Amino acid sequence: MVEIRNAPYQEHNSTDEELVRLFLESKDNRHFQKLYERYAVKVYQKCVTLTRDATRAEDIMHDVFLKLIHKMGTFKTGSKFSTWLFTITHNHCMDLARVSKRKVILVHEAAPGAGDKAEVCLQGLFEEEVNLATLKEALDLLDLEDKAMVYLRYLDDRSIRDIAVIFRTTESAVKMRLLRSRRKLRKWYHKLSDGGNFF
Repeated sequence: MVEIRNAPYQEHNSTDEELVRLFLESKDNRHFQKLYERYAVKVYQKCVTLTRDATRAEDIMHDVFLKLIHKMGTFKTGSKFSTWLFTITHNHCMDLARVSKRKVILVHEAAPGAGDKAEVCLQGLFEEEVNLATLKEALDLLDLEDKAMVYLRYLDDRSIRDIAVIFRTTESAVKMRLLRSRRKLRKWYHKLSDGGNFF
């Protein structure tokens, strides 16, 4: 049972980072519950996007929050909670993908009438107009980390700095990896557009 101390409970006005601090100081589960309420849907959506398995994504989302409870003490002051949580979610999904050796598809089908953000953002990587179905096939030919970087930068609009944190590398390394990933994506796209003559 969690001990509830006399620390004030600030349900609505606290920032994410304040809620982390209050939870660690008081061990009051209501602070963690508020973080869960703020981010459960976003984590679930991210898990669906990364695994393309809505049923499995719900279980993974719960696993992420269980992992989060145990990792709360490692949260660094001055960090942004949402970026940290996304890193944990992303790494957990990638670990599961490697273990199960299943392909993780990082582009989801846009909902009808949703404006197809994926198409708009990814077409920006090409000078010419592209076929979205062929582009998704080309993305499937990238390795897992290349796909993840393309997704984070161009579909999720993450900064180079955020991606460097997620992949535990430098910003210059991220820029180089993205450059190579874009080249590979264009290469596969053009080969598929030419009828799939890879050799």
